Amino acid sequence: MSRYFTDEHEWIEVDGDTATVGITDYAQEQLGDVVFVEVPEADKEVGKGDDAAVVESVKAASDVYAPVSGTVTEGNAALADDPALVNSDPEGDGWFFKLTLSDPSELEGLMDEAGYKAFVESL
Repeated sequence: MSRYFTDEHEWIEVDGDTATVGITDYAQEQLGDVVFVEVPEADKEVGKGDDAAVVESVKAASDVYAPVSGTVTEGNAALADDPALVNSDPEGDGWFFKLTLSDPSELEGLMDEAGYKAFVESL
């Protein structure tokens, strides 16, 4: 599996043509306590950069963008009951949705972990 990052602070973990998407630890720290998450429905088509999910915290509401194009296969239903999973495990159990990649070449424009860490340090 390979993990990539966007400059919008999403992570995407790819295994074959399936990917899991969430927000980074940095993003959840900036948001503060997450109180609501809206994830996309299965079978929703998303394009790279499209609004795919919504996360609301005590500080702000923010869109979560699709880092690549594809078809959503699953939204993380656990977040409806426990949105705080995004705070406690943003890069694990707090994932937002899974999708099937429609254009794997879109991964080429994303950062690896070292690149993302350097990007965050430059902010």
